[in-house]
Amino acid sequence: MSKKLYTFDAAAMTVRKITRSVWTTVWSIVRVILVSVSLFIVLYLILSLVLSTDTEKRLRRENRQYEKVFASIPKEQELLSESIDILALKDSRIYDEVFHTAAPPVDPVGSLDFLFGADTIPDTKIVTYTTRKADALLKTASEVDAAFEKIYRTMGKNGFVMPPMAIPVKEVSYPQIGASTGSRLNPFYKTAVNHHGLDFIVPQGSPVIAPADGTVEDVVRSSKGEGNTVTLRHSGGYVTRYLHLDEIFVAKGQKVRRGGKIATVGMSGGAYAPHLHYEVKFWGAFRDPVNYLFGSVSPEEYPNFLFMSINTRQSMD
Repeated sequence: MSKKLYTFDAAAMTVRKITRSVWTTVWSIVRVILVSVSLFIVLYLILSLVLSTDTEKRLRRENRQYEKVFASIPKEQELLSESIDILALKDSRIYDEVFHTAAPPVDPVGSLDFLFGADTIPDTKIVTYTTRKADALLKTASEVDAAFEKIYRTMGKNGFVMPPMAIPVKEVSYPQIGASTGSRLNPFYKTAVNHHGLDFIVPQGSPVIAPADGTVEDVVRSSKGEGNTVTLRHSGGYVTRYLHLDEIFVAKGQKVRRGGKIATVGMSGGAYAPHLHYEVKFWGAFRDPVNYLFGSVSPEEYPNFLFMSINTRQSMD
């Protein structure tokens, strides 16, 4: 049974029935809905500001971490760019010193950042770009083939002698590579000195092996300066020297074969810690030994050797 509403008219002193129009009823319903929605939104905002879900908390933590990391990215990118430039220069020097030719050109593909917006790039532009890069790659492949063909011709000439290419210590990895040639900080005097070799930071007693066939040119036993040293003369004008040795197993004038054990690593003379100081000379001029190691390590590890030798600022002697 429906409920009827009445009102008292004081002017006419009568009671009359309240009548509602359709629009009044609709407006009342709309007001109720609007008020309910408004209350829901206000309540949701209050709860979202005060309470956080586990996902929101995790995302906030990640955002804070990203903010910290992002601040250091430009500096790290600059350092990496400098390191890449140095490695490219070293690569060029290696080919010039060892093979007497220019290094093969680098990959010309360059940046592919434009592909991140590929959804909005017309197909014709993508095809044009791909065609241009494919042509550049084919040209570079041809230049690389020509460069290696020149290297093979150089190696095949009469009188060409392969330089000492083996690592003089066994089972060494890039974290054990120390300072190479150039100005380095002396560990005792803390001043810059000219460093003529490459430091291998390996345990005392580790075997030192000949990197190529040769003849023992000199053996010195001393407790000062370079310490116990061995000098080997190889074909083609190459000479290798080994400093701060412990035991020495060869004598002056003795013939040695590649891989033969000539001494053990020590810290004789002015050595800061056990290590092998390894030098390479070509017709009397010092060469960077790290340039002659790429034939003994994997292509993936050799850039790490270069990086460590360049960026280690303090020598071990």
